[in-house]
Amino acid sequence: MIRKEMIKKHLLTRSVMLVLVLISMLNIYGTTNTKTGAKPLPLSLRTSKFIFIASKRAVAYNFASEALPVNDAKVNYKLFKTLRKHDFRNVQSNILHRKAEKWFPVIEPILKFYGIPDDFKYIPLVESGFTSGKSPKGANGIWQFMPGTARTYGLRVGHGTDERLNLRKSTIAACKYIKELYGEFNSWTLAAAAYNNGSIKLARAINRQNEDNYFRMKLNRETGSYVYKLIAMKAVIEQPKEHGYQNYFFLPPAPQLLAFN
Repeated sequence: MIRKEMIKKHLLTRSVMLVLVLISMLNIYGTTNTKTGAKPLPLSLRTSKFIFIASKRAVAYNFASEALPVNDAKVNYKLFKTLRKHDFRNVQSNILHRKAEKWFPVIEPILKFYGIPDDFKYIPLVESGFTSGKSPKGANGIWQFMPGTARTYGLRVGHGTDERLNLRKSTIAACKYIKELYGEFNSWTLAAAAYNNGSIKLARAINRQNEDNYFRMKLNRETGSYVYKLIAMKAVIEQPKEHGYQNYFFLPPAPQLLAFN
């Protein structure tokens, strides 16, 4: 009888210890962080064995800190081909650096205010080279808005007025558009691709290919190289000496101008 009682006490003790362990685990993984007030973030759904994460060592070769599968042969080829096209031997101009230094101080705080990654400031360099010329299809301004899209996001176009040429207003409109695209695709790289190709066409490509990683998708030539161009532009501006720009120089910071023209 005594032996049975001892066994019962032993089992009860072990059961209590097990419950305490489970409770402590729940406290660790299920409670909020007292310092930040936020729950631990889940693992990225875009993780793969080929992943390359943004780092100081290779700051240029990522977009909005999203993973870039550079160990993929096709991605490697497209990335370094685009980098070569944008180095000093091919571009042979410091104008990009001068324009970036002049206009980025206006664009950066607007992007930050709307929660858009800083890397989207390179879209005007790729889209228009910070030139307000009108494209054959009718896009205008540094963000190259079509008239209909510009009006959708609050810009006045027509009757002698074209706010696509207003740097501050067009950047605000671009932020609203990009934020909406991110809400649809849950990826900054896909948001950038949709900015170039349109959300409807990109959504169709995703459904058709059953693939939502930009770098693994088969897209038309322009959209398929678009994010690579943004990455290359970022590399040239942020790491100029590594891309042949030995004598680049910057202008003094520009005043907070309201309009581009």
